[in-house]
Amino acid sequence: MAAARALSLDDLADRLAPGARLIGVDLGSKTIGLALSDVERTIASPLKTVKRTKFQNDANRLLALCAEHGAGGLVIGLPVNMDGTEGPRAQSTRAFARNLSRLTDLPIALWDERLSTAAVTRMLLAADASRARRAQLVDKLAAAYILQGALDRLSAQSGAG
Repeated sequence: MAAARALSLDDLADRLAPGARLIGVDLGSKTIGLALSDVERTIASPLKTVKRTKFQNDANRLLALCAEHGAGGLVIGLPVNMDGTEGPRAQSTRAFARNLSRLTDLPIALWDERLSTAAVTRMLLAADASRARRAQLVDKLAAAYILQGALDRLSAQSGAG
């Protein structure tokens, strides 16, 4: 199994097979928003939102989705405070990533998700989505926002290399 730590985005990229998709994860206290990249790893699309249960069940479901969609790695949003510090939610996310990495060889990177949910909520409000519709969409759209940010960074790094 992989070392029980999250990787940098560079290290994640180095461990991905050509054509391997990435799954983006927005880890909430009640739900997990998921997004999927294309095989070229340029576009993130919302995939689904799953209700959280126990860690083992959540991990099994997440790893099954990785297998189903041919994902070669995961990008998990890290909820960093606006001042760059990490609070209890960030610690919980790090623990989830660490525990998940013990169950799989898939590389896992953490990506600063500051303002992702706020940005997606603003977008949904601008689109005049109802409160119920926003609640239904926000987690998987936040996951896509997180994953797209990581994909854009990977693309910029490979273009500069």
